[in-house]
Amino acid sequence: MTDGARPATAPGGSPREAATHCPYCALQCGMTLRETGGRVEVLPRDFPTNRGGLCQKGWTAAELLDHPDRLTTPLVRDAGTGQLRPASWAEAMERVAGGVRAVQDRHGRDAVAVFGGGGLTNEKAYALGKFARVALRTRHVDYNGRWCMSSAAAAGNRAFGVDRGLPFPLADLGRARTLLMVGANPAETMPPLMRHVADQQAAGGTLIVVDPRATATARQADLHLQPVPGTDLALANALLHIALTEGYVDRAYVAERTTGFDEVRRTVAGYWPAEVERLTGVPVADLEATARALATAGGAIILTARGAEQHAKGVDTVTAFINLALALGLPGRPGSGYGCLTGQGNGQGGREHGQKADQLPGYRSITDPAARAHVAGVWGVSADELPGPGVPAYQLLDSLGTPAGPKALLVFGSNPVVSAPRATRVEGRLRDLDLLVVADLVRSETAELADVVLPTAQWAEEDGTMTNLEGRVLRRRAVRTPPPGVRTDLAIIADLADRLGAKAGFGDDPAEVFGELRRASAGGVADYAGVSYDRIDATGGVFWPCPDPAAPDTPRLFADAFPTPDGRARFRAVDHRPAAEEVCAEYPLRLTTGRVLAQYQSGAQTRRVPALRRAAPRAFVELHPDLAARLGVGDGEDVRVTSRRGELRAPARLTPTIRPDTVFAPFHWGGAARANSVTNDAVDPVSGMPEFKICAVRVERAQP
Repeated sequence: MTDGARPATAPGGSPREAATHCPYCALQCGMTLRETGGRVEVLPRDFPTNRGGLCQKGWTAAELLDHPDRLTTPLVRDAGTGQLRPASWAEAMERVAGGVRAVQDRHGRDAVAVFGGGGLTNEKAYALGKFARVALRTRHVDYNGRWCMSSAAAAGNRAFGVDRGLPFPLADLGRARTLLMVGANPAETMPPLMRHVADQQAAGGTLIVVDPRATATARQADLHLQPVPGTDLALANALLHIALTEGYVDRAYVAERTTGFDEVRRTVAGYWPAEVERLTGVPVADLEATARALATAGGAIILTARGAEQHAKGVDTVTAFINLALALGLPGRPGSGYGCLTGQGNGQGGREHGQKADQLPGYRSITDPAARAHVAGVWGVSADELPGPGVPAYQLLDSLGTPAGPKALLVFGSNPVVSAPRATRVEGRLRDLDLLVVADLVRSETAELADVVLPTAQWAEEDGTMTNLEGRVLRRRAVRTPPPGVRTDLAIIADLADRLGAKAGFGDDPAEVFGELRRASAGGVADYAGVSYDRIDATGGVFWPCPDPAAPDTPRLFADAFPTPDGRARFRAVDHRPAAEEVCAEYPLRLTTGRVLAQYQSGAQTRRVPALRRAAPRAFVELHPDLAARLGVGDGEDVRVTSRRGELRAPARLTPTIRPDTVFAPFHWGGAARANSVTNDAVDPVSGMPEFKICAVRVERAQP
């Protein structure tokens, strides 16, 4: 069976197969699905990102297809009992359409909002943004990718003129002589990526990891820098300070390919390594060794991830590491550069085609008159009819149900009751709505609050495209049809648009939607005009930008120039500033959050898979043994972590791999163990990224 073969059932009940990709992270590992007698199994498939490997989540992904918790009929909230009850599609859809009409008649078009997800296919993300702006004509649309990639995206745009997580193929990691990972733990979050890291180390390369915890990735590093959470920006400026004083700066590259270096040079002059050691806790010798390894290896890659980015200064932190990469002359050279490890499955494509508050398809700005005219022409509407920009995700959720905010919300592919910062407050906002509609495959924590729940197809039951962390557009292929009573998101969107009298057409055929997406993106930064299903099938994936079907795609950016008006990258001076919330006598510890190997995102799906539940059955709070001794807490005893916003309760897990002034909690669980009940809702002023990675807390033994 070739990579491009479509699912087909042979006579006599022979197995049906589909070459597709994992439904979880942005690595988008290749896999083959085989259906035999109604049972779907996952088989390995050689693909450049994972080379046949999968993590435990990938191997068990098909177990959700026929899970007993799977929704197969719409649910509506009964006015009499207040409970969700089964309903027909006709009743559910009219409840949604009628509710939308009633809210907009009373409060205006912006009184209805749409909230999407970074796991939606390109086709669904595109259709959702179009639906918001054409069928609802609301400016209020955003998505949970705002909490994943927005800071790195904003920093990349202002430095390079483009946002593509990795501007080079993933295989370049194996070629880097030095690899610096900042706030990244791929050994747990995307294990198959570590095959490329293993190649890098086997060839004699140096791996350096910056993380407050000695994670599974950090334990494999040649050098682990363990800073105080929230001090990565100062660390980056110190590395550039050392590069300047030691003569490591590639002055020819800086002069020929960049602008703005003088201001950055003056700024980092004040970041003396000894001062930064006192601020970050990272020894001067380790700072010097890192700068030397990056500058003298003959090829280096700097990668950032959520640990550095999920801060109220995340954009500036990423900018500081981009400044370092530019000063060393790394971007645009094979085996060198700056990149960002995208998190969600379609975290890249999901932000390119219109479900983000300020964007139109092709990564166009919604405030650009030419962009509005182009997209409106594809949609067959007047540019004047398109609403203006909305607000970032947390600001949107925090305004729900308030006098000036939306009174209705439609949610696709997200579970903000668990995933949003200050989640208790967000949960209250959702309860204040006149209408909450959730499209999902299980009764997630958010779906439990909904007035209408619409059962949706899973990844193995629909075709479409995803764009992975390299900017490679991939084909997702169905191995079977959805169960009776279940519809695809595209079909739901098209039906609602029709019921609301949308002038523009909405289809439920992914290939037709992708064809329209290609036209809408043509000429944009993320140009997919030259990408087609047939071309992906023939090549295994197409890197954007790809404006011409007959011309090569773009696996590697920046070789000759940057996509800025003058072709040069932009340095930007940035200064360290404290976290939005500092420790104090009442809240003397720092909490940081993250993932564990066997769970994913809000856990609504992975917590239902038996093997994953056995591997990671419950939440925990990671404490250093010295801190636990001071608190009188034993391993496995319940602790209460309290911030100014709320509290979480979970068993203590004692480990010397974390700083004694820091505690860690994974964010995959709801209820009393919900980490985001505690996290800070302060946001980056540029990206809207909340400060998930640091807040001030106190920890104490929980009373029985």
